[in-house]
Amino acid sequence: MTLGVRAALIDREDRVCLVRHGYAAGWQLPGGGIETGEDAIAALRRELQEEARVELDGPPRLHGIFHNRHVSRRDHVLVYVAREFRVLGERPPDLEIAAVGFFPMASLPEGTTPGTRARLEEIAAGRIPGRVW
Repeated sequence: MTLGVRAALIDREDRVCLVRHGYAAGWQLPGGGIETGEDAIAALRRELQEEARVELDGPPRLHGIFHNRHVSRRDHVLVYVAREFRVLGERPPDLEIAAVGFFPMASLPEGTTPGTRARLEEIAAGRIPGRVW
């Protein structure tokens, strides 16, 4: 089984941080894989720093655990919600991350992936999360 983490970083203006990878289509929540010997929160902190130049200031809340069968039959993703964080500076584009931005939850950019849209709709509505990404 593979396990990854992602975060819905939502600021005071109800905007969410999304990233566009250089190797995959669409806007997505920042995150990535949990390394051997690493706990989920440590992986989340590392990935947010690497992908979005964001540092958490408070504990994230687990939104749900999802089977990401679009990647593999064995892939699962833990999605957290964080509202207490700091942006440490602009992240220049590179081969991994083509762009990073904060977007209004009510008007996500064209190309936001279906899984990302579904998670953000659940979070905004306070709905019980689905099980599949």
